[in-house]
Amino acid sequence: MKKNTKKRTEGLYIVIVGCGRIGSIIASRASSAGTNVVILDKDDNAFEALASDFTGFTITGDATELEYLKEAKTDRANILLALTAEDNTNFMVATVAKYYFGVNKVVARVNEPENEEIFKEFGVTIISPTMLMVEQIKSFLSSEGAL
Repeated sequence: MKKNTKKRTEGLYIVIVGCGRIGSIIASRASSAGTNVVILDKDDNAFEALASDFTGFTITGDATELEYLKEAKTDRANILLALTAEDNTNFMVATVAKYYFGVNKVVARVNEPENEEIFKEFGVTIISPTMLMVEQIKSFLSSEGAL
């Protein structure tokens, strides 16, 4: 685990899995707000997307392997965000965080709308970029009288 040396504030502890566009922005903003953040990604180069003032921890590894979630101290997390591009990875990480590590608030990115129900059945809060976009477009079209 690599640690940046800037002083951290006490409070929320967030574990983020996936340092792509979404994960890197959320991690950078949470870190800037003084939140304790650990972000995991399989690709060490993914961390280059983090803001230059990111003060959290980075872990290179496969979050579907328990050792990396343990290294991230997931058992201490207030929130876990599963934000990879893979629904299967997000589901596995989210359910392990919720039921094995006892993380109270678990949010997962769900890319395929047909996968939403299984996440919900396991008590995982979901965010679906696909459905968010659909709803925004429907809203726009409704305001234009097209729906």
